[in-house]
Amino acid sequence: MNGGRRRPTAAARRRSEAKGRILENLAHEKLSGETQDSQVVEKDALVKLSERSKGPWIEDYEELKPCWSTVFDQNEIERSRGYVTFSLTNGPEYHVSQVADAVVVARYLSATLVLPDIRGNNGAERAFKDIYNVEKFMKSLEGVVRVANGLPDQISIRDLAAVKVPNRVTEDYIVENVVPVFKSKGNVRLATYFPTANMRKTAQKTSVDSVACLGMFGTLELQPEVNEVIDSMVKRLRTLSRKSNGRFIAVDLRVEVLENKNCHGSSSVGAKSCYSAEEIALFLRKVGFDMDTTIYLTQTTWDSSLSVLKDIFPRTYTKVSKIFSSPITILYSEPHFYSSEPLQAIVMPKEKSKFLEPEGTEFERVIDFYICSQSDIFVPAISGLFYANVTGKRIASGKPQILVLAEISGSSAEITTSLLALPRRTTWFIHVFVNLAFLR
Repeated sequence: MNGGRRRPTAAARRRSEAKGRILENLAHEKLSGETQDSQVVEKDALVKLSERSKGPWIEDYEELKPCWSTVFDQNEIERSRGYVTFSLTNGPEYHVSQVADAVVVARYLSATLVLPDIRGNNGAERAFKDIYNVEKFMKSLEGVVRVANGLPDQISIRDLAAVKVPNRVTEDYIVENVVPVFKSKGNVRLATYFPTANMRKTAQKTSVDSVACLGMFGTLELQPEVNEVIDSMVKRLRTLSRKSNGRFIAVDLRVEVLENKNCHGSSSVGAKSCYSAEEIALFLRKVGFDMDTTIYLTQTTWDSSLSVLKDIFPRTYTKVSKIFSSPITILYSEPHFYSSEPLQAIVMPKEKSKFLEPEGTEFERVIDFYICSQSDIFVPAISGLFYANVTGKRIASGKPQILVLAEISGSSAEITTSLLALPRRTTWFIHVFVNLAFLR
């Protein structure tokens, strides 16, 4: 007989074991003097962490000056020689790059750019105005390219020549691969592809840089209703973060990506392609964040694999944290401390019905992209374009507080003075982005 007590499930045992490993690791390092509280780290006054403030919170900087400082003259636009069409696909992290490339190509060809539609991975199509502000888009491109709401009636979609261009397309590529097709057909449909190498290379400045920069950072603005939803979510997260002065962390962590077999490789510089909830929890505790820290996850609905993170940081939320339709309570514990707290949904019921239904995947990614861009600290648990373009948007808006996990062994932990070193055996470090070269 077990006195009516139920045996813990396998999932509960795994969760308890994971939490135990984290607490044991932290306790060992505290005893051995290897853990480190928040401290000031500076590099030419670029990086500053607040000292002993319940975590290494970093102050915002001033927004960068626009990288499209050149004044474009409406009179410089030549008479339209044809049309360039394209679609926004795969989520907002791709949208900004797709717009930048389309604007560069259309301007070089002296073509009229057609307002794009939005296509989701599930085949759903949306109008540009469903997510983005049409007036802002058109006004931002005045003097750069002509923009039309659609193709003239006499031009059929079947008449468009399909052309693929690499992200961050160059003049040479346009001359060699796009111009001949445009001259032959008169109208083209662009599709941007994303070579992995392009995410890391820093090309020399070219004459199209200011146009590309405008396309990436100055054209896309959310339409008012979507913007209102995101503002309300950010406000709610800040309300939940009273104990950390309204500051919160956004973590790009999606279970379906973590379960991908390609997720577990390591790069030559010591960074894996993604990190688990357990690794994120350990990292944030080692860095110095306390259990009252509020964390927003890009995972849409709660998954049991995230429980170890919520055990260590009870104020961890997804967009929908209610596992069932009725309110439930989660029990979490720390040594000599037991409490309960309702699992809270960051997206309110009215908003959920429109933005989190199966066909609302595009809205979910937009919500994630802009919350991660506005959070006080961003932690990418997954590498890729989402991480790269959130980073670009944050740096441009004066929010370079991005904590990147990596395991560095031996003396390689002391790579640069912009790294906050932790244990010497296997060092987790914070990489604060101060190199703005890729934005030029």
